[in-house]
Amino acid sequence: MSAPPSPFGEEPRIVRSPTDGVELAVFEVLPAQTGETGAHPPLLLVHGATADHTTWRTVGPELAASRRVFAIDRRGRGASGDAAEYAIEREYEDLAAVAEALARDGDAGNVDLAGHSYGGRCALGASPLTPSIRRIVVYEGAPVPAGISYRPTGLVEAVRAALGRGANEEALTTFLAGIVGMSDAELDAYRTNPVWPARVAAAHTILREVEAEASPGASLEALGRVTVPVLLLLGSVSRSPFRIGTDALAARLAHAEVRVIEGAAHAAHHTHAHEFVAAVEAFLDRP
Repeated sequence: MSAPPSPFGEEPRIVRSPTDGVELAVFEVLPAQTGETGAHPPLLLVHGATADHTTWRTVGPELAASRRVFAIDRRGRGASGDAAEYAIEREYEDLAAVAEALARDGDAGNVDLAGHSYGGRCALGASPLTPSIRRIVVYEGAPVPAGISYRPTGLVEAVRAALGRGANEEALTTFLAGIVGMSDAELDAYRTNPVWPARVAAAHTILREVEAEASPGASLEALGRVTVPVLLLLGSVSRSPFRIGTDALAARLAHAEVRVIEGAAHAAHHTHAHEFVAAVEAFLDRP
């Protein structure tokens, strides 16, 4: 059986990081069906940990039916470059630069962002750096209050030990089970997915992001200062820290609303695609 056609354009647009010159690959998402896209600002999709732009293969084409949609490979993933030194602030600058580039091309003059998990946190951090970001959707990417952690005890050490042995797949499964909450059955199913090898190849980026998400620049205090409207999406069966972080961030933001997708866990953009798309479109299309 042949693989289904890719829902992404073949050649990415390259935008350079304004700080260290890293080349960032941005793919246009092809619409599932032809529609009128000119009435809305472009939408930039931002993937989470261990992923790349292909994580949006399910919902991206549906969203692209009503607007131009783009998906980035964050630094260190897919077709994008990387740098020796890492800080989450570089991710903020990357997204701000891409948003400005897309805004210059569009009629609306601004861009909406939707980020999954760590990608949502990066989208929030980009907002104060540019006036080109209009609205942000974050799926379970909120920081947690002091004294609470997404990380089970010993997870960082277990991931570091696995990476030190060159056991990237073990590092990835440890991360997915411990932070995302995936069961053995879910992990077995994920291993059969064609994207699994790419996820294993990106396992070396896990530690830097787990450590960066606890930095001051990624905290509730820092990201709670975002002033643009934000939709915080949450799965009803996700691990409790996601709910705690979401509520804490909503209480700090100037313009925030929380919407729960019933029955969803941390990957609603795959498991509950219709509900995910409906929630995003309802928020972005609001006057």
